[in-house]
Formats: sequence, C-alpha cells, structure tokens
Amino acid sequence: MTERVTESASPDVVAAPTGARARHAELAETVEGHRWRYYVLDAPTVSDGEFDAQMRELQALEDDYPELRTPDSPTQKVGGAVSTQFTAVEHAERMMSLDNAFSPEELHAWAMRLDREGAADPEFLCELKVDGLAINLTYDNGRLVRGATRGDGRSGEDVTPNVRTIRGVPDRLTGTDEYAVPELVEVRGEVYFGVKSFEQLNASLVELGKAPFSNPRNSAAGSLRQKDPRITATRPLRLVCHGLGARRGFEPSRQSQAYAALAAWGLPTSDKAAVVADLAGVEDFIAYYREHRHDVEHEIDGVVVKVDQVDLQRRLGSTSRAPRWAIAYKYPPEEVTTKLLDIDVNVGRTGRVTPFGRMEPVRVSGSTVELATLHNASEVRRKGVLIGDTVVLRKAGDVIPEIVGPVAELRTGDERAFEMPTHCPACGTALAPAKEGDADIRCPNARTCPAQLRERVFHVAGRGAFDIEGLGFEAAAALLDAGVIVDEGDLFELDEQSLLRVPLFTNKNGELSANGARLLANLAKAKDQPLWRVLVGLSIRHVGPTAARALADAFGSLESIEAASVPEIAAVDGVGTTIADALVEWFDVDWHRDLVAKWTAAGVAMADERDESVPRTLEGLTIVVTGSLEGYTRESVKEAIIARGGKASG
Repeated sequence: MTERVTESASPDVVAAPTGARARHAELAETVEGHRWRYYVLDAPTVSDGEFDAQMRELQALEDDYPELRTPDSPTQKVGGAVSTQFTAVEHAERMMSLDNAFSPEELHAWAMRLDREGAADPEFLCELKVDGLAINLTYDNGRLVRGATRGDGRSGEDVTPNVRTIRGVPDRLTGTDEYAVPELVEVRGEVYFGVKSFEQLNASLVELGKAPFSNPRNSAAGSLRQKDPRITATRPLRLVCHGLGARRGFEPSRQSQAYAALAAWGLPTSDKAAVVADLAGVEDFIAYYREHRHDVEHEIDGVVVKVDQVDLQRRLGSTSRAPRWAIAYKYPPEEVTTKLLDIDVNVGRTGRVTPFGRMEPVRVSGSTVELATLHNASEVRRKGVLIGDTVVLRKAGDVIPEIVGPVAELRTGDERAFEMPTHCPACGTALAPAKEGDADIRCPNARTCPAQLRERVFHVAGRGAFDIEGLGFEAAAALLDAGVIVDEGDLFELDEQSLLRVPLFTNKNGELSANGARLLANLAKAKDQPLWRVLVGLSIRHVGPTAARALADAFGSLESIEAASVPEIAAVDGVGTTIADALVEWFDVDWHRDLVAKWTAAGVAMADERDESVPRTLEGLTIVVTGSLEGYTRESVKEAIIARGGKASG
C-alpha cells in the first residue's frame, strides 16, 4: 500500500532558518550512520547516551520547525536497514520501536499523556528490557515457518535456519484447552546471551587463541547472523518472547493474557514480568531491578512498561515508529573506575584528529573495556583528566564508553597532562582547525595522509556508498600498502594482475584467491550504481545518503552538480548552504576533479538515466511506501516514485 503525503506549510508555522536546516541534515545523516552500524553491522561507534542525545536534538529541531519532520527523518523510523547478507522478508505486521524515558519526571509525563488521550487509570505490565536482538517468529498452524530480524520494522533478514538452532524455540506450538494454537501468529521476542554463557564462550575462544567478543548484545546479533547455521548452533543463544504481531484465531484482551498464551504454546517467556495497578507499582518495579539488575541471568538496560488492557492500547494507537501505550524506562549508565594509562589520537576519513584513552582493562556493562573516546583536546581539558589518573568510566549500553572525569583524590603527583600533537601522527603534516573557532583539529593533507586514505578507500565500499563486499578495512590497507592503488581513484581500474601483487588476495600457490576474484566482480558491478551512491563515495563533507539522493534527483549528473552555483545547490530541498558550500569547495580542488576523471575513465556511471517517456505526475509529493505490493520489491517501488518526480520514503 502507498500513502500520498503533500508538502504544505501552515502560515502560522515559522520557516526553518538555514542554520537549523543544515544542523538537521547533519544530525539526520549522523543518526542514520549510527543506526546502520548498530542494527546492521553490529558494530556501534557511539554510546547509547550520545545516540539518544542526538535523537533528542533532532526531535527538538523538528518540534521547533515542523517542516523538517519529513517521513524519512530518523525520528519517524524504526530500527535500521536490512543487511544484504540475508534475504529480505516482509513482516505481516510492522515491528515498532519504543520511546524512552530517562527520569521519573519523563515517566510521569508519559502517564499523563495516557490520561489525556483517553486511557484513565490503566493497569501496567512491567518487564525487563533485555539487551539483545529483536526477532519475529511466524507460526502457521503451529509450525515455525520463518524467523526474521526486525530490520527497518517493515522488513528484516530471513534467519530461519539459524533460529531453529536456538534452544527453547519450538518447531511446533503446543496448545491447551484454554489456549488453542492459532491459525497464524507472529511472535515477537529478543535473542540474547546469558551473562555466564557469554563469559564461558569468551573463555573458550581465548583458549583457542581467538579474539573474544566485546559484549553480549553484539555477539548475540553476530551469532544469529552466521551464514552457516552450524556455527549458530554452537553458540548458547536464548530467546525471551514479549509480544505478538499479526495473528488469526487468537485475540487477547490483555497483554498479560498474551504472555500466558505464549507460555502455554511452549514459547519461552520471562518469569520476571508483573502486572501492577498504578504508576507507583511501576516505580517500585523499576527501583527493585535497578538494585538487582546484576542478579538477572542476562544483561538489561531498563524496564519496559506497557498498558495491559488491549482495548486501551488500540485507543492510544501509535506514532510512525512507536506505540503510545508503551515506553522503555532506561537506567542510567553504569560507572566504574580504572587507570588511564595513556592518551593516543586517531586520524579519521576527513582528517579529524580524535584523542582516545588507553586504560587498564575493566569490566563494565557486560564487556571488558580498554579504550574510550575523548572527542577533542578541549574535551580533555574540560574533563581535567591526566595521564596516569584513576578515572571514572561510564558505559551507556553496550558500545564505546566515555571517560567522565578523574578521581582527583587518588592522584600521586606522577600524573602528566596530555598534549595534543601539533603534527599528524600518520603523515607528519602540521595540524590545524579547518575553520577558525572549530573545536576539532584536522590533518589538512587529505591527498596523501595514509590514515585518511585508508579510511576513504574503506568508505567507498560502505553500505551507504558503493556497497562493495570484500573491500573492508584490512583490504583497503593491503591495496594501499602494496602500491596497487595510490588513492580511491584507482579502485575501479584494479585487475587480476594488480591483485596478484597483494598477498591478501592470493593463494599459497600465488594464484588469485576466491576473495580476490569476488572483489573484482563486485567492483565491476559497482560501476553501475546510481549517482547518489557515487556522491557519497566521494567523501564530500556533509554529503550523506539523504543529501546525495536529493542532489542526484535534482541535477541528474555529476557534471550538472559541478556546474551549479551555491544558490542553485542550496535551493534543493533538504540541502541548504552548508552542503552547497562544501560541494563547491570540493570541486575547486584539482585532485578531487582528477579522482572523478579516473572513475569516469574506468566506466563508473556519473549520471542517472532518466526515461523521459515516464510522466512526472508525482512532482512535489512525498510518497510513503508501506506494506507490500505484488510483483514489486520495496526498492523498485521507490525507484518508480522517483522516476515520476516524487520523493520516496518508508
């Protein structure tokens, strides 16, 4: 099904200024990137707290300037995209996300909204928020026919063979006199590692000389996504069920009744869920497990609170991403202390130099931590940390931790201040802010800095750019170290003879390996990617997938974009002057134009082919794609919308 949304503005709504538009575009791109790394790659790079703060800033901008709240905004979406490793399958009923509360005040505000919207004095079901991977099991007449990850909420990855290996997941449901097996039911749950099982798994990996997993959530996600189900079967994964999706032949009157049915059918449910009469009961439940969270067999990061009565749930409904009748109360991040051994710096794709702390290994939130971000030199000074300090470490959820500050009373006098390097550690170039007043310092040697080169080559292959499997960080470094490419401009000229000079892509007998052949095939395929992916692959500051799609749709070719003025580019919906300035500045650099020339000569498509016979009947409209259309994939529907001048979302 498709829903047509016209873009109209109320005369009472204040138009978003250029600065707000630019910040919104930057935040939207950043949040989408974090979502991809968390939900698809299982390799997040920021803490839950940082991510939540970015989402809140994005939401605040949209509250102030509603025109920025488009259907493709991260605030209107669920979860992440679908990986290309597995077949994408549609959920019969959309899998929603949850809104969060971080304080008793926010929890009370949610309860007051329930009352205003017609759900006075509801009972609440409280359950632990398991830190795992969301899964959707489909049972047809009691038989398990599919297991799929949440993905973007509408479609996920088909991991059925792997799901069948999880202990406690029945192939067939069993019925009782009270709860007969329904004709069809989608069961929602969370796949996780128990704390002890996770520790035992890591111990066995270390004994085998293999690297241990960093944390339970990511290892559960990675284990479930193994291409070989036999590997998944060796991992002690568990499932806990916490809801229903589409169903025929069963209609509960309460959430708690649905849980009773799940247990009766033979599915694993939590024995720690409880129905309480009022908000005071909710607060007691939250307080109890705040104190006893480490007594639970799995990692938790909060409590999920749901209105128990299904008729009230229906009355309250949902937003585009979350039900109004449920909320996740997040516990504050754990804090531990450890010794800060040193502060090093990392040089990123755009030359940004970021300090990070090296620490004595410490266990926090289910994983052992040795590194923590410090963002920039001013942040180090603001926090007042010295090398050698005992520091407070905070880890929100299961991702990269943050140094909060020093424990000053434990100082011995042997500590020393961190000095930000004046020259790039990778190439020796003098460091400086990109613009006056910037907090970040950068290496301006974008052309030949080895660190930036590796990151840019790796970026070209990213899912949001050319999507080239087989060109990971190790491969990018190997190609550059072997001298077969000078920069990313040479990638599409690679052939078998050049790869034979790279040990990573050869067999013991010196012949091209299967990985080498696969890389060449994927590079050839990538030459026909649409223009927006080319734009992202060029590593132009501020130009992420959202802006790139808008630019490609507006101009149609890289040549037209290069020829456009700042006002012409800025006038494109969702672009603005910040991105326009960045584009014009990028094309002013000689070696950037040389890079484009190399890709063009290698056969990379630099323009989108448009069928002029297709009428532009959707010009100026945003079309939200939901559900499924017979004979079409979601991507083909979006392409058809764009071809007719519309903006595709969903």
